[in-house]
Amino acid sequence: MSSIETASQLRFDPPGPGSWELDPVHFPRPVTRYWAEMHPAPFRRGFSEFTAYYGMLIETLAYAYIDGFGYRSLVPVAPEQVPARFQRAEEVFQGKLWRDQLEEWDATFKPASIAIHRELQAVDPDALSDEELAAYLGRCRDHHAEMIYQHMRHTGAAMVAIGDFLAHVGDWTSLPPAELLGLMRGAAPVSAGASAELERLQKALADDPSAQQVLASEDDPGQVLERLRSLEGEAGSATAAYLDLVGYRLVDGFDISNPYALELPDALLRAIRTAVKDAGVEESDLEGAIADVRGNVPEEHRAEFDELLGEARLMYRIRDERGVFSDIWAAGIMRRAALASGRRLAAKGRIREPEHFIDAGFEEMGALLSGANGPSADGLAERFSLRTSRTAKDAPPRLGPPPPPPPDPSGLPPAAARMMRATGIVTGEMFRSSEAEHEENLLRGLAASPGVYEGPARRVLDPSEFARIDQGDVLVTESTSEAFNILLPLLGGIVTDAGGLLSHAAIVAREYGIPGVVGTREATERIADGATVRVDGDAGEVTIIG
Repeated sequence: MSSIETASQLRFDPPGPGSWELDPVHFPRPVTRYWAEMHPAPFRRGFSEFTAYYGMLIETLAYAYIDGFGYRSLVPVAPEQVPARFQRAEEVFQGKLWRDQLEEWDATFKPASIAIHRELQAVDPDALSDEELAAYLGRCRDHHAEMIYQHMRHTGAAMVAIGDFLAHVGDWTSLPPAELLGLMRGAAPVSAGASAELERLQKALADDPSAQQVLASEDDPGQVLERLRSLEGEAGSATAAYLDLVGYRLVDGFDISNPYALELPDALLRAIRTAVKDAGVEESDLEGAIADVRGNVPEEHRAEFDELLGEARLMYRIRDERGVFSDIWAAGIMRRAALASGRRLAAKGRIREPEHFIDAGFEEMGALLSGANGPSADGLAERFSLRTSRTAKDAPPRLGPPPPPPPDPSGLPPAAARMMRATGIVTGEMFRSSEAEHEENLLRGLAASPGVYEGPARRVLDPSEFARIDQGDVLVTESTSEAFNILLPLLGGIVTDAGGLLSHAAIVAREYGIPGVVGTREATERIADGATVRVDGDAGEVTIIG
């Protein structure tokens, strides 16, 4: 393992054999000790299940954290398991077994997880004794770990059909992935923040003039939200239902270092106002776009194109749903419990700031609450300072030897080769940034979401800064998670440093219909906060105007 040599100099040693690659897309900033201790085991368990289910030639993906920086390493399947994986890949394509996972998700996993989320968030952690609070933290941690497993278990359902579509249609048409992914528009409503609760809220507020007056109030945003929640009738009930759905979800990222929506009442309130005002946004010409692409497909493959497109659109929503309804919600609930603990310990003078509690490991959290030995206030403050002062750009992109080349698909059975290609395409489109050269005032990235928009850049380096976003801003950030969809109504465009055409930032931009350019590598370094920029989501370019 590595050790901190100075506040500014880190030592990076490979955490194990093989090649380890930095993951700046999911973890653009260092993670907390809690996350580094908890995350690898349930992640590995879920990943192993999904690769076995789909007959992949990968055993799992190992994660390790070096001073908070996340590194991943592929673990190949054992040679004796290869024949069974070949057979399973054939069964998957013959039976379209991803559909079974989607049905299971809708019928069992999603409703069960929502029920536990609601049960846990109904508890008031401030009303618990120290002993009860420690036990509650344990329940929240165990649920969080289970939700990470659940997220990863359904990864194949989110990958195979869309990758298979991109592979075949790309071969038939030579069209770029960005254009093909545009055909997914509208297939993942959750990626644009849509929900039955939001639709209910939009209608209730639109039908209630007194509620509209409260919504437009310039009073403290937190108080306005509470006044809306406490209104009599449908407006109050609809507000409560919506806030109970989204209030404790993280607004970005996956770690408990990221704020949940109710911690940013100003941004949440402004997003609600915009969503209510813009209810019924005009849909894009999806049918026309599909017809254009289909026209490029050779006639003998058009029936297969229709089938592949149908499967990809059917499965597309689970890409973000499995995070929104699993670990992103559970992480927010765990953060809420940790902040309650931090407030209690800060009031006793045991730690300096409530949020410093976030940087304790789980066993340390229990020790701090019980009054036993635990990290000092100074030690937690130092951890907080070091974690929040760094980004993934401070870490090397790879540790250990270069990764071995993947197996030659031509030597594999057809189904195994098809599986390998489909999942390889999706992985590349999730993580691969642009390599195009920039000019002085022109940054080149990947054309993630079409359209052109000109407006002020809001450079956000930490989710706690989301409150700075004004209506019509262009978000310039390292990367985003699917949780960010709550704040999408505020944005005119999205620009990221890291990630590809299937990164969460790209998906939410396409689904909401705002121009997006991802994978620029250097946007947060080269675009000043407040600068006027033109985001060209068709060309994949960002121009700094002034």
